[in-house]
Amino acid sequence: MRIKNLKSGVPSLDESIIGRLGRMMTGKTSRWAVIAAWIIAAIALTFTLPAVNDRTANNASDLPEDSPSVVADELIKEEFPNSSGIPALLTWHREGGLTEADLAEIQYLSKELTDNPLTQQSFLPPLHEIPLPALKGSVSEDGTTFVQPLFFKENTETEILEKNLESINEAVTERIGTDPFNVPTDSDELSLRVTGPVGISVDATGLFSGADFKLLLATVILVLVVLLLIYRSPLLAIIPLIGVGFAYIVTSPILGFMADHGWITVDSQAISIMTVLLFGAGTDYCLFLISHYRSELRNHESKREAMIAAFKDSSGAIAMSGLTIVISLLTLLVAKYGAYHRFAVPFSLSILIMMLAALTLVPALLSVFGRASFFPIVPRTTEMEEARSKKKGKAVKKHKEGRIGNWIGHIVTTKPWTVILTCLIIFSVLAGYSSQIKYSYDILSSFPEDMNSREGYSVISDSYSPGELAPATVVVDTDGEEIDLAPALKGMDIVETVADQVTSKSNKDLQSYEVTFNINPYDIEAIDSIPEIRTMAEKELKAANISSVDEKVWVGGQTATQFDKRDTVKSDEFMIIPIIIVLISLLLLAYLRSVTAMVYLMGTVILSFFAAMGLGWIILHYFMSVDAIEGTIPLYSFVFLVALGEDYNIFMVSSIWRKKETMPIKQAIRKGVAETSGVITSAGIILAATFSVLATLPIQVLVQFGLITALGVLMDTFIVRPFLVPAITSLLGRRAFWPGKVTNQEEKEQANY
Repeated sequence: MRIKNLKSGVPSLDESIIGRLGRMMTGKTSRWAVIAAWIIAAIALTFTLPAVNDRTANNASDLPEDSPSVVADELIKEEFPNSSGIPALLTWHREGGLTEADLAEIQYLSKELTDNPLTQQSFLPPLHEIPLPALKGSVSEDGTTFVQPLFFKENTETEILEKNLESINEAVTERIGTDPFNVPTDSDELSLRVTGPVGISVDATGLFSGADFKLLLATVILVLVVLLLIYRSPLLAIIPLIGVGFAYIVTSPILGFMADHGWITVDSQAISIMTVLLFGAGTDYCLFLISHYRSELRNHESKREAMIAAFKDSSGAIAMSGLTIVISLLTLLVAKYGAYHRFAVPFSLSILIMMLAALTLVPALLSVFGRASFFPIVPRTTEMEEARSKKKGKAVKKHKEGRIGNWIGHIVTTKPWTVILTCLIIFSVLAGYSSQIKYSYDILSSFPEDMNSREGYSVISDSYSPGELAPATVVVDTDGEEIDLAPALKGMDIVETVADQVTSKSNKDLQSYEVTFNINPYDIEAIDSIPEIRTMAEKELKAANISSVDEKVWVGGQTATQFDKRDTVKSDEFMIIPIIIVLISLLLLAYLRSVTAMVYLMGTVILSFFAAMGLGWIILHYFMSVDAIEGTIPLYSFVFLVALGEDYNIFMVSSIWRKKETMPIKQAIRKGVAETSGVITSAGIILAATFSVLATLPIQVLVQFGLITALGVLMDTFIVRPFLVPAITSLLGRRAFWPGKVTNQEEKEQANY
């Protein structure tokens, strides 16, 4: 793809290439060939390759293999095999107190699962062999709760675990006559909940089960309704959806093929957000082309010449904005955190294919339908309107320019300082709140309160120590010395109990200690204690004159995993955010040929990101009673908001850059703002609305991400793009294009004079 600096304005694709592409998309035969090519590709890929939804891996690891907690967990599995396996905590509860009959049912289930093990079942405590009086000793102090652990083999598929839990539910229900999984936990009837790693994994997968279709349906309906309200044309509302739909149909099997061959790993969460991004951003590209086409239909009687002109004016901005998002998303490939890394290819590929659809399929469809695309509000040339009105014997209807766009253009060019200072004050105040955000790495907090595993955890927290849900395991290499860490561990404020030390059968120097916290093991306070536990253990080893103690202490368990997750996420933020800023800055510089514009376009989008984070925190914390947001949200939001925010800047600035050679700069700004205000506002509303669809899912992390991203898009749409950026451009004047030189119409006239 060649780029050259055209005298007519902003750099764009080589004119000869644009001309050939434009004519190919609009030719009487070639346009049908383009449409046929997309149809054939969609059918062939759908029937020959697997859909990506059939190749998702929701239990893929998020941490690198060399993470301390991963290394520790592997060591524990190898050296202490009795503690290996994925635990399911069957939490039996009766508010009025468990009866002997209830305990008998627990023993019956224990015998049943021992005689007829579930698929991949690895270990089950033989509770049926324990005398009833002894079993009562394991009931919680308040007598209401009993936790029955059940272990499954490592790496058991979530689908198998889910079927196993269903089997337990059926067996217990048939035995006692009622479904204990549906009995409220505050009831005097016997209830049963499954929590722990197995329950959490099954619930997490269940939340996304069917989410793809629900999101797709909700997004399609939402986009269709918004397009109908904006354009009031049924056909014009459908054409963008056809383009996005084909992009989605083509993308899905390609991703499925890549996942099937092990080239990428995809999960349900990535596919859900990809669907929203594809429909939101994809519709934006279509709208930008449609807006130019509508304008050119008022200048050209030939619908083909109108499309060629529209394609010439819009293709560069569409390609540039698409590449901006693709490159931004591809930077996630360098992330060490698995969830980030898994997002990169699905997102970037879907946008790349959508960009191609917007530059091929959509113009071909528009050229087929022509002016009928806009029915009943059909754009015509002045001559066509006059002839039509004369034929009907009516007065000619004049096209009305957007009054709001003209007013904004006037404000930003006559009072730039007022606009800039007002925007900066608003954004600075909101951005200040972003420093107050508290972050959480507790997966349970993302679940609805009535989810099975979350209710089970609440029951355990109320009846036992909350740390029972996920104990930590400390392993030390004693080098043959007599060491007992239990007293030191018990002395820590955060520790509830420490089990007796266990010595490895294969290596007598290795000892493990199971530590139960007295708080939620997913809380920040528990996560922060991991380095303290490690430091304490190293100190004890040093006191015994053991060398290289930093290599002889391992801490495993869910809390240690969350600690490593936080460190990995923070590390990725510090690495990826600067890369994105540099790459997008270079793209803007190559496109606009202006260092000044590149600086303030990037600066305004980054500022709006922090403002969106701050406003999102205000709404979530003070109005939705959210104590902390999920720790991965900042990077996700940054990638999307910066890339999508620059999209709108590119759409608007490209219009100003084209006009600055034929009219004074301030007039070019006014015209550029007026010309793009309608389409960018429409695009922003649609994009924000599609992200808000995520808030309808019962998953807090998606609610928070959807809200913050939607707010950021709206800020870019209604503040940054129409007011702040044009005002800065107006204030800087010729300097906005530095080091490029501006020779506008006003200067030419003065030179000739």
